[in-house]
Amino acid sequence: MPEENQLKIGVVGPCGAGKSTLVKGLTQHGYIAKHIAQEHSYVSMMWKRMVNPDILVYLDASFQVSTERRKLDWTQEEYDEQSRRLREARRYADLLINTDELTPDEILDQVLAYINNKSK
Repeated sequence: MPEENQLKIGVVGPCGAGKSTLVKGLTQHGYIAKHIAQEHSYVSMMWKRMVNPDILVYLDASFQVSTERRKLDWTQEEYDEQSRRLREARRYADLLINTDELTPDEILDQVLAYINNKSK
C-alpha cells in the first residue's frame, strides 16, 4: 500500500512507557508509526505539529515502573513535569494504555485490535 494511503500512528508517553518498542512492532506490521518525544517539549501540541497522526496512542507508565525499565536516575518531580507536558496529548489520545502490567506483545496486540476495529 502506498505510504500516503496508510494510517499515520503517533505514539506518546513518559520515558519508559514502551513507545520505541511499540513503534518498532507497528512498523514491522507495515504501519507508519512515529515516536513523538512530546514529554521533552514545552510545545503542548507538538504531536500534532510534527506528525498530525490519524491515531494518537498514549502509553502510560507509573514513576516506579518507568524508572525500573529505563534504569533512570530521576525524581518524582521530573516525572510529574513530563506528565504535565503530556497533558494535551493525553487529552487528545485515541487510545490510552497503561503499560505497567503489560508485555510489549500485549501492548502491540491492543493497538492492532484498536486499528482493526477503527478500520471496520
